[in-house]
Amino acid sequence: QVQLVESGGGLVQAGGSLRLSCAASGRTFIDYAVGWFRQVPGKEREFVAGISWTGSATYYADSVKGRFVISTDNVRDTVFLQMDSLKPEDTAVYYCASRWRSDYGTYDYWGQGTQVTVSS
Repeated sequence: QVQLVESGGGLVQAGGSLRLSCAASGRTFIDYAVGWFRQVPGKEREFVAGISWTGSATYYADSVKGRFVISTDNVRDTVFLQMDSLKPEDTAVYYCASRWRSDYGTYDYWGQGTQVTVSS
């Protein structure tokens, strides 16, 4: 069982930045694809950004391209989501998720989420 813990959420004004972190308890993300998702109450959870299990490729939703960057540290024990030029519509609970050695299909492990609120 992989436990994921997100951190770094908070309240920020429009145009500001936040950096979210996702850590896997007791292990690294080596051989795991990691994705960031977000959800607003009453709406479906949506994909935001992802990094392939090899770490060689990244993917972004059109709504965040050019503003958000997903990355990992050198030892791949933390995955970051740098969010710049934030907009009120980015307000949501952000979740990280991972799956082992696959860049397709459902994610197997999920964190509890961290709230991001962007004020106008």
